[in-house]
Amino acid sequence: MYSTRVSWHVKAPRAAVYRALVDAEAVAWWRVPDGMTSHVHTFEARVGGDFRVSLTYDLPTGTGKSGAHTDTYHGRFTELVPDERVVEVLEFETADPALRGTMTITTTLADADGGGTDVLIVHEGIPDAVPAADNETGTRMALARLAGLVEGGQGPS
Repeated sequence: MYSTRVSWHVKAPRAAVYRALVDAEAVAWWRVPDGMTSHVHTFEARVGGDFRVSLTYDLPTGTGKSGAHTDTYHGRFTELVPDERVVEVLEFETADPALRGTMTITTTLADADGGGTDVLIVHEGIPDAVPAADNETGTRMALARLAGLVEGGQGPS
């Protein structure tokens, strides 16, 4: 298992970014890499609250961790500090022992020099079977979508 750290500058206040982290409709739109579609099954944004999300490849050539073309994960929120931090503990729904195990995602928000918000996402406990480059690329894609959402002009209607 390993960890990754990915940061992104967002031209929006921390409060707007935090709202996008704890809103199911927003999460379904931004927290998905390019080439995939998200479906939020359950999402209770409170400490101890559960969530369950499926990411499905748009093209049939994508290979999923949970199904032929889908990655499904479930977990719970372990820490929610408004406008500062969200901590989630999750695991893939898979029969593959190489992809099993609990992961922690910590998203931290900080005021940026010159305005806006610096967002840091730390993934801990990622199974070795998930290539680090794929995790980092997917996280960057998601953060770009998050920025588009909170900066205005993109997102769910």
